[in-house]
Amino acid sequence: MRHGSLFSGIGGFDLAAQWMGWENVFHCEWNPFGQKVLHYYWPNAEQFTDITKSDFKKYHGTIDIISGGFPCQPYSMAGKRLGKEDDRHLWPEMLRVIREVQPTWVVGENVFGLVNWSGGLVFHEVQADLEAEGYEVQPYVLPACAVNAPHRRDRIWFVAHSNNNDGRNNIRTIHRQSTRFSEEGSFTNTKSIGQEYALENGELEGRRLRQSYKRNLWDSFPSVSPICIGDDGLSNRLDSITFPKWRAESIKAGGNAIVPQVAYQIFKSIQDYERLH
Repeated sequence: MRHGSLFSGIGGFDLAAQWMGWENVFHCEWNPFGQKVLHYYWPNAEQFTDITKSDFKKYHGTIDIISGGFPCQPYSMAGKRLGKEDDRHLWPEMLRVIREVQPTWVVGENVFGLVNWSGGLVFHEVQADLEAEGYEVQPYVLPACAVNAPHRRDRIWFVAHSNNNDGRNNIRTIHRQSTRFSEEGSFTNTKSIGQEYALENGELEGRRLRQSYKRNLWDSFPSVSPICIGDDGLSNRLDSITFPKWRAESIKAGGNAIVPQVAYQIFKSIQDYERLH
């Protein structure tokens, strides 16, 4: 499958796509540090910078999946929660790219605070906008601890499938698989970056996760990683940067990044669905 990412950061979605064996066709990131990381690992992908000034029409009909963690600061519990009044409210730009490219699949990610900001205004707007463009949408919450990261890091994920793609207009299979993943916990080792992260037989680990919930062992978990970037499923090498400027940027990038192992599970469900249809 051909994948393009928006608000790419240091490549969490791109890394998950690489694990899937997919082609990373393009990425889009305005931050110079993120650009350097993306270009280093995916030099053959086209690099866009400012999404508000980029035209993606040449990729119309040629991309299977677009992913993007559109900026979360306007809705984060840790911020001022200005929402649409924040100049980082860039969901409209992601929607424009989706219109221009018309991918078969869209995977979006944001903080859990999006669900209740202004009574769920933007949460529902994202779904309504995608449905208006001909997509069936399924949102759900998946935490980082479901892939064995030592923190909750609850995130809202939107998975959308085009109703115009060969008449296939039902993503309930994806929803069932993702819900099972969320409830049972498909575990991975986040310290073994670059290894295979799918567990074909996760029943035992799933039971262990449910038992942990019953004992309320997760209640005191922090919302973000307290130790190092490696706990977010990303390379520990970002923690060893000594240049003050880039050191600060690496810390910020790690905080903004998605956990790629979670995206990998979503991508795996999408590919399984494609194989069945």
